Amino acid sequence: MSEPSVRIEKGLGPRGRVAVVRFDRGDNVNALSMAAIRALTDAARSFEDDVDTSVVVLTGTARAFSAGFDLKEPAGKARGTLPLGQRRIALRNGPRLARAWYEMDQVTICAIEGHCIGGGVALAVALDFRFCGRSAHFRVPEIELGMNMTWGSVPRMLQLMGPARTKQAVILASDRISAAEALDWRLVEKVVDDGQAFAAAMAFAERIAAQPPIPVQMTKQTVNRLAGALDDLASQMEMDQFALATASDDHREGVEAFIAKRKPVFRGR
Repeated sequence: MSEPSVRIEKGLGPRGRVAVVRFDRGDNVNALSMAAIRALTDAARSFEDDVDTSVVVLTGTARAFSAGFDLKEPAGKARGTLPLGQRRIALRNGPRLARAWYEMDQVTICAIEGHCIGGGVALAVALDFRFCGRSAHFRVPEIELGMNMTWGSVPRMLQLMGPARTKQAVILASDRISAAEALDWRLVEKVVDDGQAFAAAMAFAERIAAQPPIPVQMTKQTVNRLAGALDDLASQMEMDQFALATASDDHREGVEAFIAKRKPVFRGR
């Protein structure tokens, strides 16, 4: 695999039907570089023909699930200078990652400690269940960076939290969502003591893995298709919206302010 920060372990749990995907870039930030996005996409796709695995647990580190898209990476910065056609192609990588995890046949569980920000939230809501530690927090900073939230995450957040909470989480971009708030808003299913998110996710995975695999898979597919019947329409719109938003002066201001660690000044242009 191209990115050593992604590691897959299979054959765990009841009858070896649980797998674990570990994402760790070794920096306690776990930003989503282009290489990490490709590696996590490949990890999800590696289960496509796996009839022996019923449940996959995705986990970050004890300090961070993910800080989201790596804005400081040269490859990420270069997207804004590409011609529109090439930019639209480059912008498919993030949605492709989230879609790969969302469409997995296996039940997927996310174990979250520390921060889960931006693209990290987009990835987390693409999974079936989310467990987090009490000190974990969530933030969706895209609007404060002068761009819209993408990767198909808004429809998925809407399914989980409803319209008002989704708008609040996305529009008030600088607000942290605590673990307790995330549970109350239905962004996560369970909050546990710090350091226990992975253990709780594994215990839940083992319960699911003990069930008959075929009807479990069928049930997941049915629920996802009913709940996400209109998601493709929204996802197509958001990619073009993102290409437009990232061409704005406000986007440049948002990113420059983020890197300089100052408050941005937006002018609506």
